[in-house]
Parts: sequence; structure tokens; C-alpha cells
Amino acid sequence: MNKLLVTGGCGFIGTNFIRHVLNKYPDYRVINFDALTYAGNPDNLEDIASNGRYEFVRGDITSAADVSAVMKRAQKVVHFAAESHVDRSIEGPEVFTRTNTLGTQVLLDHARACGIERFIHVSTDEVYGDLGDTGYFTEDSPLAPNSPYSASKAGADLLVHAYHHTFGFPAIITRCSNNYGAYQFPEKLVPLMIVNALAGKPLPVYGDGKNVRDWLYVQDHCAAIDRVLHHGKIGEVYNIGGNNEWCNIDIVKLILKELGKPESLINFVQDRPGHDRRYAIDAVKIKNELGWEPAVTFADGIKRTIKWYVDHPEWISRTKSGAYRQQGGGR
Repeated sequence: MNKLLVTGGCGFIGTNFIRHVLNKYPDYRVINFDALTYAGNPDNLEDIASNGRYEFVRGDITSAADVSAVMKRAQKVVHFAAESHVDRSIEGPEVFTRTNTLGTQVLLDHARACGIERFIHVSTDEVYGDLGDTGYFTEDSPLAPNSPYSASKAGADLLVHAYHHTFGFPAIITRCSNNYGAYQFPEKLVPLMIVNALAGKPLPVYGDGKNVRDWLYVQDHCAAIDRVLHHGKIGEVYNIGGNNEWCNIDIVKLILKELGKPESLINFVQDRPGHDRRYAIDAVKIKNELGWEPAVTFADGIKRTIKWYVDHPEWISRTKSGAYRQQGGGR
């Protein structure tokens, strides 16, 4: 059995990745290591809790004792665990620095001590900062983070790079564009707009809504991480993007149209401080070197995503009420 440790597996992307691995690889055993903060939802994986190849371990990546105990049982690591909501990082930066930067350092130390074969650090295009109106982020773009969140992730990226350079640690960094899909906590743009629209509530849109993001379906992202985990070159950085730029306001209007709701629900609100205007990823490297490119069009992916939220009212209810936090998180 391949023994894979996934940090933050009860979060949005981690949940989808665990499902991807268990469905595709019968020779993999997955340990899901998650602190179950507000965005870690054990409901996401309740249906696979009895799978003999899956194990949930509650623990904190900033705790040396927690990490040491679980790292000894792994061969490979995919590291998703992070505080990731920019608004929350503006309100309280400390937890972002502690979790995203210090937590990554703790993981690196114990992964190195345990002789981990591969360590995939999942990062974000936000570490590159504001792109401007033209061009694309490449793996060689300088790091210029503009929010406490992205700064904490950039710090983690630099630690991962340093451990590879100094110790020969077998790490790879991925930096993805904005993800959307099933199981995303409804504070992020796409699920927030869907959930509010379904409830007939106002849809808050920052500023003029013209901020541009490159959108990637989460299952495509999982396939890319899979490719990096098994075929990526140690020490490299791989950008993972959807080649799919949309203004926020256009996505909001598309969601309303798909749900048959009026645009009068849109409520423009004061912009967030330091809001980056545009991100866009050049994903040529991972395509040329590893043969990955997105398989799901945005037109199809957004319909699948909307349908998932429409079909899962209980998940929405439990997530919004906080009832999901009363569970223990698995086996």
C-alpha cells in the first residue's frame, strides 16, 4: 500500500482530492489530518468514513506532537491545510502566519526526519500579487503578495524551497488559480452567490465587481496534483490554471441566470482593502512537462457546481448553522 498523508482533507480541495485518490488508486491508503477549524467539514467525507483505506486523524499542523505521531505512518504528503480566506486574514493576520507559515515549517521538519518520499505543497497564484491588465503569471514571476493571507502562503513557499535547496528535501510546489466546485465553504464567491441566490438573499459584490480571476474546476485541480505527485520533478514549481478569466460580476450574473433569479439581488458593497485587480495563470509548463490541462469547461463546471448545491440543501443548512462542527470527523 502507498501511504499518503493529506493535510486539511476536510476542506474544499482536500476533500475532493481524497475522493479522487481513493477512487483512482486501489493501492493507496489515505490518512486525512485535519484540525477541523470552521472550514474543515467532516460532513464532506462522512460517506467514506468506513472505507478501510481511509483514516481520519484530528490534529494541528502547528503542533510538533500531533505532526510527529502521524508523519511516521506516511510515505508521501500532499499539504493543503491552510487558512485561506483573504477577508479573515485582514481582520486577524496572526492565525494565518501561525497556520500557513509556521505550520508548514513544522510539517517540513517532521517530514524530513521521517524520510518522506515526496512532499507536495499546494499554494496559490495570490503569492504573485496583482498582475495588472495584461500578461500571465509564470513560475518565474516574482513573489509580491499583497494580503496577510498571500504573504503567509509566500512565506510557506519560500520555506519549502529552502528545505529543498538546503537539505535536498523532496518537495514540489504547486500554485493554482481560483477553484470552484462541490464542498466549498460558502464564504467564497461562487458558493456564497449560489447559497444566497437560492435563499433569495442579497448577493454582496465587492467594489465594481470587475476584479478578474482565472477559474479552475476543482476536479481538474485534483487531477493536476495527482500528476505532480506521481510525475513532477523534485524541486520544481508548477502553476495550475484554468485559462479561464472571468470578472466577478459576470460570474454572479451567470449564477443568477442559471438559477432563474433576478439581478436585483446584486448588492455592491465597499471593496476589501488592497483588493488585487487581476490574476491569471500561464500553465504551459505543467502541460508540456506532465501532460496536464483542464478537462472541464467553465460552462459545464459551473452548471455541475450549481446543481451540487441545489441537490444538497442539508449540507448547506448544516454548514451555515454550524451543526457540522458537532461531529468528531470520521473513524
